Amino acid sequence: MVVQPLAGHYSDNCTSRFGRRRPFIVAAAALVTLAIILTTFAADIGHLAGDLLGDGSMPRAIVIFVVGFWILNVGNNLLMSPSRAFLADLSGDDERKIRNANAFFIYIGSVLSYVASSYSHIHDLFPFTLTEACDIYCANLKSSFFISITLLLTLTLTALCTVREVPFSRSETGADGKKKDKTVSFLVELFGVLKMFPKSMWILLLANCLASLAWFCFFLYDTDWMGREVYGGMVGGKLYDDGVRAGSLGLMLYSVVAEAASLAVMFLARNIRAANWPATCGGM
Repeated sequence: MVVQPLAGHYSDNCTSRFGRRRPFIVAAAALVTLAIILTTFAADIGHLAGDLLGDGSMPRAIVIFVVGFWILNVGNNLLMSPSRAFLADLSGDDERKIRNANAFFIYIGSVLSYVASSYSHIHDLFPFTLTEACDIYCANLKSSFFISITLLLTLTLTALCTVREVPFSRSETGADGKKKDKTVSFLVELFGVLKMFPKSMWILLLANCLASLAWFCFFLYDTDWMGREVYGGMVGGKLYDDGVRAGSLGLMLYSVVAEAASLAVMFLARNIRAANWPATCGGM
């Protein structure tokens, strides 16, 4: 709610010689990398710092994980806004191209992540992830994150090295020959945009807010519910592990069906007046 608007505002007004979006994308990728290292190695670092292994809590590991997770959220949100804006810059005024490309790759990422989560032996790819402080579940998480961070850094570097971006200058010359700086503060721009929204836009924003609330609650507890209630397992047990993997597989299938349905709805609604309404209803 805070990071994405801030990142969008400052990237829109960035005058770096590397471009408006590139510095933010690089900084966000670095933060995500750091966060993944902290979260995946939290148990190992906590153990080295003095946490005792066993049934008790590991306070140092918990602190490291919480800090890493907070950095991950900041880095992820910092990455999303400039990336979408960069896509819009490259696509010109073709809103359909932006929308379809963004949705397609989000669903591809979802499918790949759930596939990795549903496979219980992914840690075999990285044997060093299984340590004294990190059991098989932790090792699977490490391995999944290693794959994701490798893809993130590879694709980010490839995109930044191959896609050209023209540096932005926020000053322009007026009729009197003097340069006029068009920069406005973040809060002025934010509240100015909010004041311009019609009633229909506020209703749409409220619908998106409620949909996100429902989705994130479902996303956070779905696999745990599968392991506990459907499979009747206890945390750390085989039945619970099987339920979590089944839940991840179900989310992967959901991503595939959602992608196919969204493309079908957009195709069917292409020639319908007010085509966004069928698409919105289909998504809901």
